[in-house]
Formats: sequence, structure tokens, C-alpha cells
Amino acid sequence: MPLTLDTYRLLGRSGLRVSPLALGTATFGTEWGWGTEPDDARKLFDTYVERGGNFIDTANTYTDGSSERLLGEFTRGNRESLVLATKYTTLSRPGDPNSGGPHRKSMFTSVETSLRRLNTDYLDLLYLHVWDDTTPVEEVLRGMDDLVRQGKVLHVAMSNVPAWQVSRMQAIADLRGWSPLVALQIEYNLVERTGERDLIPMARELGLGVVPYSPLAGGVLTGKYRRDDGAGESTRRSFNAGLGLVTERNLAIADVVQEVAAELECTPAQVALAWTLRNPGVTAPIIGARTTAQLEDNLGALAVALSPAQLARLDEVSAIDPGYPHALLASDHIRKVTMGDLQIDSRR
Repeated sequence: MPLTLDTYRLLGRSGLRVSPLALGTATFGTEWGWGTEPDDARKLFDTYVERGGNFIDTANTYTDGSSERLLGEFTRGNRESLVLATKYTTLSRPGDPNSGGPHRKSMFTSVETSLRRLNTDYLDLLYLHVWDDTTPVEEVLRGMDDLVRQGKVLHVAMSNVPAWQVSRMQAIADLRGWSPLVALQIEYNLVERTGERDLIPMARELGLGVVPYSPLAGGVLTGKYRRDDGAGESTRRSFNAGLGLVTERNLAIADVVQEVAAELECTPAQVALAWTLRNPGVTAPIIGARTTAQLEDNLGALAVALSPAQLARLDEVSAIDPGYPHALLASDHIRKVTMGDLQIDSRR
């Protein structure tokens, strides 16, 4: 049965119902030299909501604040029907050391600014955007809990944080009766699967819904880059090449994505998104389109059904080394010395 945007999922251990694809709005505004003008951003927003989507993702410094300001205009008529998620920690005023970071002053100032821009009394979800190891976790958790108790934030979450810190924070929040973490935003796609080592299993165990960003690996999985591209030199100078995304391994993954797309008569982007959606640890990948055509194409991934054989090919070409201790614990030797011939059903 194909998914739809109004086939809602629960976000982590909360009862919050969210669409299986979130609308990313880092493209709302052109202050960064790319993105969409306000009228086009409005079309993207309306298309997503009209299809039943309710999960909107932004951040305090996306397009220098324009993303939140535009959403404040777009949501005037249906704010209560939407799940608005924003983030804090990135520097909002260069030169001001307290205008960024995870600490309490940055948190409260950022939330008040986001509330004004978004034209709302509360945020449905607040993420710590980027961990930087400068603030005690108790200060972060207590600040988040205070915001929840004040009614300015309903749920709290983490993004770009080591698994051991997230698990530690969840344990502290539980023990002290503070607001629990309900979501984890990470980079996750066929190119970047290292979250499978610790982050995703940790999230499933501790009740955090995984919300992946960059599910198309910066466009690499759409077939945007090719080995025989005549503009190879410019490709190497591109932003994604500078991030190390345009590699032989990643192009080989993109090749298989295109092969599967041809078999299913759909687009590579839809295959890549469908692969992410089928992971039981994933709640809602974030799609970030610049045009309504791109958005419509991305939403088409909800109807794509990958066969077991196709999934196996995608998994094989994108496989990662699980690393220590995961590879050791999964080895035949360890199974033999710990389990012998025992057969145990470990499903929970």
C-alpha cells in the first residue's frame, strides 16, 4: 500500500503525528545566493500542505532568518494544523560570542526570535542544531525543560550530536523528570550510512524519531553528476565536490540508483527517497526543493515500492564497514564462543 503525506507517523516516544516526508525550508529565501523567491516559496509550501503534509522544518539562521519570516506569513491561516520545527545554536550575529552555541542564553534568545519571526506563541519542536562540547548537558536539558514548562516549546530534540551524548542526555532527562528528547535529525542517505552504526539503533532504543536531512546526498543520488560529464572540471569545483561527495564510490551508488529507477519507471530521486523511507528506524526524511516540479517529484517517492532484490542491490553497493565493536560482535567467531548452537529469538 503506497504512503501518502497524510499517512501520519508518531514522532519518537511522543504522540505527535507527523507526515512521512517533512518539508525543509532552507531554500526559502535567496540571501545565501540560491534558493527561492517568496512567491515560489509560497507555492512550495501550499503544494506540500494541500497534499496533506504537516511537518515543516526550518532553523533560526536559515537564509539569515528569511526562512522563518516567510513561514510566519505562510502559516497565518493554518498554524494549529502544522508541526513547526526549528533549531538553535548556529551563530546569528558574527562577533557576538553568545549569539550561538547550546547554552541557556543562546537558547532563550533564539527561541524568542524564532517565535516572533514565525508569528506563533509556541514551537512544536526545538532542535539543538549543532553540538560543540562547550555547555554542560544539564544546562541544555534544564533550559529545554523550562521552555516546555513555559509553553513556548512542546517537544525537544537533537541534531548533529554524538550518539553517546544523546543517550546520556536521554538518561539524565528521564532520571530528573525533565522533558525527554523525542527526535534526532541526522544526515542519512545511500551515500552516508554511518548513522546505522550507533545513531539509528540508539534512537530506536531510546524513543527518538529519526528525521534525516540530505536524503539525496546533495543531488548526487539524482544522477546530477556523471563520469562522462563534459563539465567535469566545473563539477570538481562545485560545492558538493568540495564536500567530498563526488567520488567514485558515490557515483557507483548513483549508477545503481539510476538502474533501479529505470526498472521502476520512476526518477532516481524517488528511488533514493523510497530507500530511506523503508528503514524502520526513520520517521520522516526532510525534502528541500527549489521548484514545485522538484517537490512533486520528491513526493512521488511515497508511491514507489522497492522489491527485495532491488533493496539488496542498493544495500550492497552502499554498504559500509560497521566498525568496532559491531563487526566483531556480528562475527561467526563471537557467535560460536557466546552462543554455540543455541537458537534464540531476540525479537522484542
